[in-house]
Amino acid sequence: MELLKQRILRDGKCPSEGVLKVDNFINHQLDAQLLMMIGVEFARRFAYSRATKILTIEASGIAPAVMTGYCMGIPVIFAKKTRPCTMDNVLQSQVHSFTKDINYNIVVNSEYIKPNDRILCIDDFLAYGSAAESLIDIVTQSGATLVGMGFVIEKSFQEGGKKLRDKGIHVEALARIEELTNEHIKFCD
Repeated sequence: MELLKQRILRDGKCPSEGVLKVDNFINHQLDAQLLMMIGVEFARRFAYSRATKILTIEASGIAPAVMTGYCMGIPVIFAKKTRPCTMDNVLQSQVHSFTKDINYNIVVNSEYIKPNDRILCIDDFLAYGSAAESLIDIVTQSGATLVGMGFVIEKSFQEGGKKLRDKGIHVEALARIEELTNEHIKFCD
């Protein structure tokens, strides 16, 4: 997605090698028009999937997932990082955050994902794949079918994308980054 790549080059920040900050337009301050175009593109790329629901993780995945859900006309579920006392029947998985270097549990109310659902997972970043693996675990526990995974940005120099593709999962990334240093962002061809 050329517009996204141009925006990353213009407004993305690389404070240290391997780290990309896009918090001024993707995951803190939100550019709603760009996010709508992201939703349109994911809807186009996964039109074949017959997805019935979208699954993501709070908080950064919510915006692109909601825009995609709107474009596809299907509900969006986000895994919570804290289990509310009102949630009884949960699907649960553990995620390792490389950015924060902590493990945390994500939970989804089992009422919202049923075995007949076709789940499309959408998130902001794909790096090592820990969050993606946790979403897959939630889908597996529910008995639903995973129909694909979409990521706004993939750091292809980290192993997450390869691991998912090696499992036969249809993975789409709107901007795939091959190299990320303090002074240079290089996209995959």
